[in-house]
Amino acid sequence: MFKKIAIILAIVIISGLSGIAADRYLFPYLISTRVFSKYDFLKKSAENVTVINKTEQIYVKEETSAEKVAGSGASSVVNIISYLSPEASPGAKPGYKNGTGIIATSDGLIMTYASALNINPAVPYKYKVMASDGNVYDAEIFGTDSWSGLVFLKINASNLPVVSFGNSDDARSGEKVVAIGNSLENYGNRYFSGLLSGFNATFNLGGKTLSVPEKMEGVFETDFDLGGAFVGGPVLDYSGRMIGVVGSVEKNGQIVYFEIPSNKVKNVLEKALRKELDQNPILGAYYVPLTKTYALANGISRETGALIFSPSGQNGLAVIAGSPAQKAGLRLADIITAINGEEITLKNNLAEILYKHKKGEEIELAVTREGNEMAVKVVL
Repeated sequence: MFKKIAIILAIVIISGLSGIAADRYLFPYLISTRVFSKYDFLKKSAENVTVINKTEQIYVKEETSAEKVAGSGASSVVNIISYLSPEASPGAKPGYKNGTGIIATSDGLIMTYASALNINPAVPYKYKVMASDGNVYDAEIFGTDSWSGLVFLKINASNLPVVSFGNSDDARSGEKVVAIGNSLENYGNRYFSGLLSGFNATFNLGGKTLSVPEKMEGVFETDFDLGGAFVGGPVLDYSGRMIGVVGSVEKNGQIVYFEIPSNKVKNVLEKALRKELDQNPILGAYYVPLTKTYALANGISRETGALIFSPSGQNGLAVIAGSPAQKAGLRLADIITAINGEEITLKNNLAEILYKHKKGEEIELAVTREGNEMAVKVVL
């Protein structure tokens, strides 16, 4: 009798455990397969059960359209036509040019780079702007920045789509970027995608072997050659924010393309809005931005600063005659280390700090001359 009861209890226990196992593990597993997923009674058995050993493969597809990556930034790109006024003398050339521009403010301030336009005070050029919505506007030169090469035009419009500025200090080498150009005779954006190669801290827009403090220094470079079709247009990160504006300069007989970092562009834009672009200061000396490599190779104790220099070793070719630098007594081989206490570094270079000041201001330079520290006052 006891044996029969034991057998019955064993059957009941085994059956119960089998049911629990089936309910908790077998049915949820079966419902996760293609074959059994269509059976409703299995679905009900798997309700409120969490499957912890189910594995899924998820494929994330990177956005492959540069236009979609650019997003709203693309609508802020315009086409600028510069052409000769009817008053121009017959036979004057060139006749017209299309270039790329960017809407900087919603009330119609357009920015571009000088080489994207026909611009010459001695020639009566006129300008029109084609926008992404199909409208065409008359434009006038609002201001030109001698430091950066950026040019601003003004159109009579409102509620325009404005480019979104990114923080260029956060941009990193190897980051994916998209450039937009619009220089076709019929409005149409062009796109180019690639990598941000890096920040060239010693690249000076003066176009000379040596740096000049009146021209911007420090630019982004990309791994793709943009060409003239993109000059004046934005370079956007993959969130659609502008981290640079494409520019160009002639160096050693060749056209070189680069990107002005957006934080520098923002500083120029603010100066343009204050109508202070005609107040850029002049120092009047050629220099070499000091780096660790240059200091080691030339036996210089300092690794930062601006070394007044001439390859010929002549003071008259390093400090321009009649300039504020000459009047203040600056000499060949002087190292300018700070302006009004603000230290000169590769990122915060001489040209960058000088741009914060205006023509006619008096500034104090910290100078190292033959190992001695001295203060030199300069009227810009």
